[in-house]
Amino acid sequence: MHYFRGRDGAVLAYREMGEGRPVVLIHGYFSTALVNWVRYGHAAKLAARGFRVIMPDLRAHGDSAKSHDASAYPPDVLADDGFALLEHLGLTDYDLGGYSLGGRTTMRMLVRGAKPRRAIAAGMGLEGILDTAGRGTHFRHILTHLGTFQRGSAEWMAEAFLKTVGGDPVALLHILDTFVDTPREALAAIDTPTLVLTGAEDDDNGSGEALAAVLPQGRFQEIPGNHMAAVTKPELGTAIADFLGA
Repeated sequence: MHYFRGRDGAVLAYREMGEGRPVVLIHGYFSTALVNWVRYGHAAKLAARGFRVIMPDLRAHGDSAKSHDASAYPPDVLADDGFALLEHLGLTDYDLGGYSLGGRTTMRMLVRGAKPRRAIAAGMGLEGILDTAGRGTHFRHILTHLGTFQRGSAEWMAEAFLKTVGGDPVALLHILDTFVDTPREALAAIDTPTLVLTGAEDDDNGSGEALAAVLPQGRFQEIPGNHMAAVTKPELGTAIADFLGA
């Protein structure tokens, strides 16, 4: 476990595994670097292929700062934190990717000038990039009605996951205020080779295939599972490793 500071001074955590070419991987909403990338072997797979895997905990998640002050969550602060990590580590030649919210954060960094060699947007579709309000409303409903959902429902499963990772509902609610829509024309200007990777049953954030089609150097790949299951599948780490190692 290592720490760095966001541009506002917030203390943020990141993990590392392996040695070699740096790749920064950003986890999804409610999750952590440990859960997303370490627990199911994705980071180890990349490390075995010669990568230095750098995995931040987003603010309000994991071992990073979980302020309850709304001023700690301005629009696009997660992309700001991503740039702060790159600066902290002095990275200029690197790869960048993420799952779900991490995939969206990767896209925000790309449209704001990040220049990785290759990028990955996993668990993310075009609608989730163009219009963030839909998923934001879904999670706002969950976080403001905890304990009320029918067992087995999507909301109940999300709440169960939140409890499993020990998430802070107040801090996580503020994260929703950081979401920023990305115009289609901004996506069309990204010249980084990008792998869009989604589960075969995952339409939570819209169409991954449509997102890849908008990106000038986008490539779409499907793996087994829905939004919550795909991140646990070995195919996720294999697809990322194959794309980055090609």
